[in-house]
Amino acid sequence: MSAKDVIRSSIGSSQRVIDAYLDGLTDKDIMVRAVPGMNHIAWQLGHLIVSERGMAELVKPGSSPALPDGFAEAHSRETTSSDDPSKFRSLDEYKALWKAQREATAALLEATPESDYDRTDPSFPPYASTIGALLLMTANHPLMHAGQFVAVRRLLNKPISI
Repeated sequence: MSAKDVIRSSIGSSQRVIDAYLDGLTDKDIMVRAVPGMNHIAWQLGHLIVSERGMAELVKPGSSPALPDGFAEAHSRETTSSDDPSKFRSLDEYKALWKAQREATAALLEATPESDYDRTDPSFPPYASTIGALLLMTANHPLMHAGQFVAVRRLLNKPISI
């Protein structure tokens, strides 16, 4: 199995987990905070989209679809405390935006030769300092949030999905 195969598989696995955790949720559900201080799923989905786009753009500028005006700002660290549903998107909108970004990330993965995976750049963050690490982070990052999705599901008495 090549490095690209591992990253491709990891992206698919994290996508299946997040899809399972979003299954059966409503627009109202994604605004729930399971505990004080925990980000609601709406903010987290926006954060995941913005973050993945940012990582892909570091690998190859112009490789990602544009975000709606104000989207990145609506999902910044400064907006984590907002509980105003009018400031966020519907679950279907988040799913569509993430699907578009995930497709762009998959295309980027396929187009990036493994020989580039060790390439670094001063603009890369310390937690993913190579192209390979950035691509792998697009797979791992959603799983960093998955536990928070589960907490909301449990609070709302949704069925166990995985």
